[in-house]
Amino acid sequence: MAYKDLREWIAALDRAGELTTITQPVSPYLEMSEISDRAAKLKGDATKGPGGPALLFENVTGHPGARVLMNQFGSERRMKLALDVEESASLDEIAVRIRTLLHPPTPTSFMAKLKMLPTLAEIGSFFPKLIDRSNAKCKEVILKGDDVDLTKLPVLTTWPQDGGPFITLPCVITRDPRSDKRNVGMYRMQVYDKNSTGMHWQRQKNAAEQLRDRLRATTSDASAAVDLMAATAGGTASAPADTNLSQQTITRIVNNRMEVAVAIGTDPATTFSAIVPAPPEVEEYLIAGFLRQKPVELVKAETVDLEVPAHAEYILEGFVNLAELKTEGPFGDHTGFYTMQDDYPVFHVTCITHRKKPIYAATVVGKPPMEDAWMGKAVERIFLPLMQLTLPEIVDVNLPAAAVFHNLMIVSIRKSYAGHARKVMNGIWAMGQAMFTKCIIVVDEDCDVQDLAEVTLRTANNIDPERDIQFTLGPVDTLDHASRLPNFGSKMGIDATRKWAAEGFTRPWPPMLSMSPEIKRKVDQLWPKLGIK
Repeated sequence: MAYKDLREWIAALDRAGELTTITQPVSPYLEMSEISDRAAKLKGDATKGPGGPALLFENVTGHPGARVLMNQFGSERRMKLALDVEESASLDEIAVRIRTLLHPPTPTSFMAKLKMLPTLAEIGSFFPKLIDRSNAKCKEVILKGDDVDLTKLPVLTTWPQDGGPFITLPCVITRDPRSDKRNVGMYRMQVYDKNSTGMHWQRQKNAAEQLRDRLRATTSDASAAVDLMAATAGGTASAPADTNLSQQTITRIVNNRMEVAVAIGTDPATTFSAIVPAPPEVEEYLIAGFLRQKPVELVKAETVDLEVPAHAEYILEGFVNLAELKTEGPFGDHTGFYTMQDDYPVFHVTCITHRKKPIYAATVVGKPPMEDAWMGKAVERIFLPLMQLTLPEIVDVNLPAAAVFHNLMIVSIRKSYAGHARKVMNGIWAMGQAMFTKCIIVVDEDCDVQDLAEVTLRTANNIDPERDIQFTLGPVDTLDHASRLPNFGSKMGIDATRKWAAEGFTRPWPPMLSMSPEIKRKVDQLWPKLGIK
């Protein structure tokens, strides 16, 4: 079932008993955050499991008539509902779908090619669809010039020491200057004033790379591009006065801008696609269409050359100047700590379009478990087939929410040769956003990586620390406050697989304890008669 927009999704949540409507007056300054945090941490019951309900605030202090949706993805049950996975099934269904999209089976005969045609036709039917602006709900109200005022949106301040209100669930739309591919990412946006925000796209994000490509294009040759990247730390700092950059390059940078659009309040598949680690050649709009089994409807923006979700609640249009950076933060982040102030690009808003009586969608991040924990576990399932395309020996992965995903990855492999675990560690660190994984634990294929007790037992018993722990230096996550330098530090890999003689281990390796199958079957039959509860 495809949800056309956020409102159909809210109606489905209500029908499923997954929505609580709050009519008491609640402020977007800290109060909504505290309520959503408490709801996210509810233990639930045997039917629904952990994670409290989605919340629809209908009485927003300081914003008469506004409505705010929070915690919409805050349980496994709702993630399945959002992505059209049967309640009795696993989120691994998503991995099967994505694998079909990204790596369809290669036909080896004429008949096999004919059999592939329906699959290819089905994938083709999920490409985004451009519709006329008269049918686009996001165009019901159009604000330009002095009418643009971000302070009228019920943007949340989520933690006491935050630098200000932050837009926390935006779909940020940009275009690759080389491939013309559209990108949809999710980057927090601090509201500075009525028509500007920060744009917290971290160094590894696609939009940040698109900005770097525009910076490189201002130079005269490859050597000048190298100088520019060094002088600006990859576009994340202003060039010093004593730089070797030519005046022509500096002028081009100052006069250049990057168009950006932001959708707030989209259907759940489109929102979710913004956080999926998609390969560079695959548009998030296609992934959203594939997940929802129906194409995403797009419409041309008013003031920028971008296509935006036609039925979003809000669309913000504008640009980022290549040369402009501004202090952003602090921000209470999903690590459970505040991300400190740093310089980021500034998004200047030229136009706001929205639906009549729009619904603002937001999330709050902090100490897990929170709403992003369930989103992250779904990403984990999607990320698995992407990893297996490069590292087919991987059996399963677990990114524990308590380690905020990028700090710990547990990987099971089909070990085939000496040093195989080390090869997998290095392969993961060379793979997209996985390069920020601070700690990797590699276990054998017979270990259930989702069972943390089993992983702990294997790791504690199977390693000689000096021999089996590997350290390396490289890029680390921007949110890592413990690294020796911002964005650069060390990472650790632990080889918790069984050691082989071919790896220099000459002692006998004892078998693990396991009861015989015959005794297990016999006790299974006896168990109901034993009175043990």
